[in-house]
Amino acid sequence: MARVGFLTPADADSTGSALGGTLFLEDGTRFDGRGIGAPGTRVGEVVFTTGMVGYPESLTDPSYRGQILAFTYPLLGNYGVPDPKARDRFGLPAHFESPELQVRATVMRGVTRPNHWASGGRLEDWLRGEEVPGVVGIDTRRLTEHLRSVGVLRGIVWAGPSGKAPEDAALRAAIESSPAYEDQAYMSEVSVHQPILYPGAGGPLVALLDCGVKASIIRALLDRKFSVLRLPYDQAVPERWEGRRVSGLLVGNGPGDPETLSATIEELRRPTTRALPTLGICLGHQLLSLARGGTTYKLKFGHRGQNKTICFDDGRAMIVSENHGYAVRSESLKAGGLRPWATNPDDQTLEGIRDARGRVLGLQGHPEGHPGPQEAGFVFDRFAERVRKEAP
Repeated sequence: MARVGFLTPADADSTGSALGGTLFLEDGTRFDGRGIGAPGTRVGEVVFTTGMVGYPESLTDPSYRGQILAFTYPLLGNYGVPDPKARDRFGLPAHFESPELQVRATVMRGVTRPNHWASGGRLEDWLRGEEVPGVVGIDTRRLTEHLRSVGVLRGIVWAGPSGKAPEDAALRAAIESSPAYEDQAYMSEVSVHQPILYPGAGGPLVALLDCGVKASIIRALLDRKFSVLRLPYDQAVPERWEGRRVSGLLVGNGPGDPETLSATIEELRRPTTRALPTLGICLGHQLLSLARGGTTYKLKFGHRGQNKTICFDDGRAMIVSENHGYAVRSESLKAGGLRPWATNPDDQTLEGIRDARGRVLGLQGHPEGHPGPQEAGFVFDRFAERVRKEAP
């Protein structure tokens, strides 16, 4: 059993927090630091992101639902938190990926006071206001190395009165009494419950199956002059909506094990839905593969960050933003009419799929690049070209 103590004052946060804080992992590893945000106890799957920026987007990304997010970058909060009420011209959150914090809890090495013209508040105040606890001042490098070595683990974050942290036995019992990450249902928490129409510029109508989609993905479609019909994850894709023909389909990102979304997988197999030009992003990439007979598996510790390399089958290499803990087996695609389109050169993870005619595209990474690079935005352009080609 490993126990990691609190860091020196120079490494601690500058928030002046009087809370104690602890991260305890299911294998018995314990990290003691300071509490940040709201007092409380949260259990979740502990994952890490290597991004140097983009904490407002990451913390509001629905793909992190059910998880405790640790940041490898050692200093957070220096550009504060943008105005959470700000909306873009489409009515979407201007700076966040959803209207609320999605993580169960967060883990950081250090937090500083913001110094940025666009800051609307401090990170610790934002966490507190949305009742999300965190731990700051622990050795996140040690934590990351541990997760990379043993694989992703469940854990518990406690933030409370200094000097009154629960004992290991109590923290372990809380983890053991909680359901596993892959056994939980997240769609009722991250998907819309009724269809929403974004008229955009009045262009061709694209349906979007919402499994926890990021605001930036919707914005990427609207920026390309599409109208977007946002549907609950388990709703049938209509052939027409309010007199207009549905000309394309996007299946976006989201949390959880893709194999549990049987209703979405079956919908993607339905002939009229399958006939649409389709783009799958992240979880959507996995669901498209499953609908065509592919299989998925859980990665040892996932790909999360803004510096992930993918290589396309035409020889191009690009850096993309990623956030996924599951992947598609390349060899499982052979019978379903899909072929590998891109791979990760570090571990050979399948990063993209397509069919022979280019009517079905899937990318494991995030071509909208919020946060992160946007050089893979051509994927949206290729999808848009196909939809317009077939639209009435």
